[in-house]
Amino acid sequence: MQHRLQPGELLDAHGRLAEAGWSDAEVRRYDRAAVAAPSWRIKEWDYYCVLTPDHGLALTVADNGYMGLLGVSWLDLGARRECTENVMLPFPMGRMALPPSADTGDVVVEHRKMRIAFRHRGGERLLSIDHPGFDGGRGLRGDLRLTQPATSGHSAGSAPARMVIATPFPDAPIAFYYNQKINCLAAAGEITVGTETFEFSPDSAFGVFDWGRGVWTYDNLWYWGSASGVVGGRPFGFNIGYGFGDTSAASENMVFVDGIAHKLDRVTFHLPEGTYDGAPWKFTSNDGRFEMTFEPILDRAAAVDLKVLRSIQHQVFGRFTGHVVLDDGRRLEVVDLLGFAEEVRNRW
Repeated sequence: MQHRLQPGELLDAHGRLAEAGWSDAEVRRYDRAAVAAPSWRIKEWDYYCVLTPDHGLALTVADNGYMGLLGVSWLDLGARRECTENVMLPFPMGRMALPPSADTGDVVVEHRKMRIAFRHRGGERLLSIDHPGFDGGRGLRGDLRLTQPATSGHSAGSAPARMVIATPFPDAPIAFYYNQKINCLAAAGEITVGTETFEFSPDSAFGVFDWGRGVWTYDNLWYWGSASGVVGGRPFGFNIGYGFGDTSAASENMVFVDGIAHKLDRVTFHLPEGTYDGAPWKFTSNDGRFEMTFEPILDRAAAVDLKVLRSIQHQVFGRFTGHVVLDDGRRLEVVDLLGFAEEVRNRW
C-alpha cells in the first residue's frame, strides 16, 4: 500500500503523527513546539551531498538533542580517498534553530573550528563552508550554488517533485520521522582544498538534499541509496531506502525524471558478504520496476562506539547500472550513474 499524504499539520494535538504516508511536495507542516517528546529526544538535520565525476563534498548540520554535529567530507573519487571531520556540540536541544521547512529559512552556524551556512536565495540554495583546520591544516573553503535544472514541466530554480515521507515507529506513539529528499540539484561554484581549487559545473555536478525532523527510537538500522545526473538527455535521479519504522503506509522509494516523481513500492539492498566496497551490490524490487547493480568506488566508513551511544556507518560511493520502470510503463536504462548507497546502525 502506498498512501498519499493530505495537506495539514504533521502532528496532532497529542504530538503524535497525524498521518503516515508519502508525497511529492511538502504538504505537512512541521512544528517543533508540537512535538510531545522532551527536547533531548528530538532529532533534526540538514545534509547536502554534491558529486562530480572526480570529487564530492558532503556537509551536515544536525541537532540530535543531546548532541549537535557539524560535518564536512571531501571525496577524491579518482584516488579513492576521503577525509571527514566533525565538530560535536553538547546539548543544543533546539538552539541551532533549524528551519521547520525544507524550502525556507537559513542555517548559519559559526564555530571556532568551522563555519557552515545553507541559505535560500531566489530559488537557489547557497552552500558555504570555511574549515581552516581541515585535513591537518590544509583547510577547506568555498561556495556552491544549487538549483533545480529547467525541465519540460518546471522552470530552472523551481521546486519540482521530491520524496516526502512521514513514518511512525511501532509501539512508540510519540516517535516519528518526517523526511524530504530533493535530488537532481545542479551545482555551480568552487571548493578549495589546501592549494587546489576544484570547479563544480552544473552540467556534471549534482547534489541531493536530505532534510530530516523527528523523534527516533533508541536502536535503528537503515539503508539509503541516492543518485542524480542525466539519463537520456533529461535530469534523472532516485531515492531508495528502508529499515526503520513502520513503512506499511508508504516506502521512500521514488524515481525522478525531468522533474516528475514516479512512486515505487519496495526495494531491497543486497550487500556483498564481508565487504562494503570490495564487490558489487545488487538492488531488486518486489515488482521489477527497480533493478540495479552498484560498483563501489569508495567506502566512507565511520564508527563511534560509546556503548550507550553507538553509530556504525558505511556510506559507499559508486556507479549504478540497470533499469527503472516509470509509472506509465516506460523502461529507462541506466548506465554508470554516480551516487551512493549506505548502511547505518545507530543507538541514539
